[in-house]
Amino acid sequence: MTERLLMVNLKEPLSIRRQCDLVSVSRGSFYYKPLGETEENLHIMRLMDEHYMERPSEGVIRIRDFLFALGIVANHKRIRRLLRLMGIMAIYPKKNLSRLGQAKYIRPYLLRDLKITRPNQVWAIDITYIPMPKGFLYLTAIIDVYSRYVVGWGISNSLDASCSLNVTKEAIQRYGKPEIINSDQGSQFTCHEWIELLEKEEIKISMDGKGRAIDNIFIERFWRSVKWDYVYIKVPADGLELYNGLKDYMDYYNNRLCHQGIDHQIPAIRYKSVA
Repeated sequence: MTERLLMVNLKEPLSIRRQCDLVSVSRGSFYYKPLGETEENLHIMRLMDEHYMERPSEGVIRIRDFLFALGIVANHKRIRRLLRLMGIMAIYPKKNLSRLGQAKYIRPYLLRDLKITRPNQVWAIDITYIPMPKGFLYLTAIIDVYSRYVVGWGISNSLDASCSLNVTKEAIQRYGKPEIINSDQGSQFTCHEWIELLEKEEIKISMDGKGRAIDNIFIERFWRSVKWDYVYIKVPADGLELYNGLKDYMDYYNNRLCHQGIDHQIPAIRYKSVA
């Protein structure tokens, strides 16, 4: 539906009615502008995002109690809707839903017991919610697991697959192909476009076990760093300020920050010395 709506253009000589008929969408869908979240909901989402960074295993009921302790009354349906909008899911063991007959695009986790010894052996990709004063955006990033070097990133206003695809294509063009890309089982990665891109590039596809906390731990740590070191402190006012701030932070993270997990080395030096 979204792709078809983008085909309707006010600058075209054809009337909007005729264009909508040709792509099989209603005029109402074309003119509809979704209402943003209320100031109260944006405040709640910001609090939940900070809380999730500290307590990623807590679900709807515990978050409801956390908010209640702060004097905020919100029922479980409201909290669940906002968490889904943020793309956040509590991390805890669940039943095995990856057996035959489930989503055909889900792929097995390939990193268990794998020794990662060189750059471009494994990349990890993920998406996180970024709170803004008047709304929210999503940040997509790809990190080279061996060096912790961020090889690609981008911001978007939706959770569709296009941003992940664009960030990945740009990273490959700039740094070459990895042997494996690891992601979660989100809809951005369990879709035809994502699988087609990686199979075309002959890149092995790895996906976290659903509900597992440690499968994509490296990029989860990166989210914590970028939020606590930049987003929550600077509070960018709009998308342009966020983009410029993230650009500066990525430069710092890649080229100046010593990482404890790689023997206090700088990611760019570790990545480029071997790559």
